[in-house]
Amino acid sequence: MQQLEGKVAFVTGAGSGIGLGIAQALAAAGVKVMLCDIEQAALDRAVEGLAATNADVAGVRADVSLKDELRRAAEETIARFGKVHILVNNAGVGGGGEYGEWTDASWDWTIGVNLMSVVWGFEIFGPLIERHGEGGQVVSTASIAGLIAAVGPSYNVTKYGVVALSEGLRVQLAPRGIGVSVLCPGFIRTQIMDSRRNLPARFGAIEEMNEGADASELVQAARAAIEHGIDPRYVGELVREGIEGDWPYIFTDTEFEPMIAERFAAITAGFDRIRDRVPQR
Repeated sequence: MQQLEGKVAFVTGAGSGIGLGIAQALAAAGVKVMLCDIEQAALDRAVEGLAATNADVAGVRADVSLKDELRRAAEETIARFGKVHILVNNAGVGGGGEYGEWTDASWDWTIGVNLMSVVWGFEIFGPLIERHGEGGQVVSTASIAGLIAAVGPSYNVTKYGVVALSEGLRVQLAPRGIGVSVLCPGFIRTQIMDSRRNLPARFGAIEEMNEGADASELVQAARAAIEHGIDPRYVGELVREGIEGDWPYIFTDTEFEPMIAERFAAITAGFDRIRDRVPQR
């Protein structure tokens, strides 16, 4: 999608952090943006701030872990802008506890927001993009934790899932005129460590991410890295460029490249162990 001006985008988790950075970058490129977030006050501030720049934007509150609310948000987007070209599945939460400490509720919440909302995003918005025949792009936010299992189990599982879904659907949707990109950010200045501020009441009380003996040190280190992380607006500009160039993977930095290379090397070593044992067919 080399020409973004006049196109319409729907961005989840757009009230702050990476989602807001993406909305800002797209709006600056002349894209009409529907911002979606569960946090009404943050959403209102984001929409007001962008509208003050004369951007054509609107907001819709939705809990994306509920399919019906995401579908309603899509309907409001079409009612407001007439069509949609760009879907950004960005909403995400930090996840629950470690092995032996997790609960069903924390898994349900993390999977609902981080993975199922992405599945439903493709399901709901894909046909809307196809319908106008002008092509489009889907960008889904995974994480570096979608390529190396470096965080909590539920977070890792959902982010690996987003990468797998994006890789598979990229091939399937290309003939339909829809490009698919997966965003794998490193440490970005967001509120991901405070995700539970938006925990829906239906999940009840859930455990903290990284509970256990080493939790405080891990949490403090993560908070420090995020506090001094990359500006979300810079990430937004990378996403804009990724949409224009139909990048399959959008990275924010090279900090974790050696760890990913180490993982790939371990996979290659696994093949090497059985290379001479493969039966002839």
